[in-house]
Amino acid sequence: MPELPDVEYFKRYLDATALHQRIQRVHVQAPALLRGLSPQALGRRLHHRRLEGTHRHGKYLFARIDSCGWLVLHFGMTGTLSYFADASLLPDYTRLLLDFDNGFHLAYTAPRKLGCIAVVDRPQAVVAEHRLGADAMNLDAESFRALARARRGGVKSWLMNQHVIAGIGNIYADEILFQARVLPQRTVDDLSDRELHRLYTQMRRVLPAAVDAHVDPDEMPEDFLLPCRGARGRCPRCGTELGRAKLSGRTAYYCVRCQR
Repeated sequence: MPELPDVEYFKRYLDATALHQRIQRVHVQAPALLRGLSPQALGRRLHHRRLEGTHRHGKYLFARIDSCGWLVLHFGMTGTLSYFADASLLPDYTRLLLDFDNGFHLAYTAPRKLGCIAVVDRPQAVVAEHRLGADAMNLDAESFRALARARRGGVKSWLMNQHVIAGIGNIYADEILFQARVLPQRTVDDLSDRELHRLYTQMRRVLPAAVDAHVDPDEMPEDFLLPCRGARGRCPRCGTELGRAKLSGRTAYYCVRCQR
């Protein structure tokens, strides 16, 4: 599932490609992904308009429509964006296609139809509707500590709870815990202030580093777990075979030696 680094990468991709271009046509290939409007209504909202800026909160991407309102994109399990010139190169699983007046196209693709597309007056409406917590990249250390001290339960589940901290999913929760040397089986109320500080520091390191690596495992820093994460993977620090556990229905990978 696209997590905060993926969606931040999509945001920067959109900024660099599709802004300030007049939309000539709107093609909705998967009406079931629309929330609160029909394909015809979306076409009317976007026709002859431009996308003038972007915003991200957690796993949601917002593109400001020049007239008024924001286009909302959530990428579900498999969504991505593609900007291209040759219409014959339409990506597989395109669910929404915008044709621009310069001959280029922007495709929202999703092999599994689990994302959503909407138009809202302001991003805060989505944050309020879904009761999203603070964005992981906008959270200060004291607020992070206060959120932790107000909760019980598994630390990995806590990191992934979108109502507490928006943006972190299964993969990057494992990475943050690995970098902080905290076992995913620990409970958040059991962590010391020092461990919480490490967790916060590594969260603020891991997420931007993943964006800078274009969310490509092969470009991640050498000490990252992500490129090794999987069956028979080994710790990038000590070489120990990674442990694996099922926590709240999600698979966690961790180092049995480096994490405590």
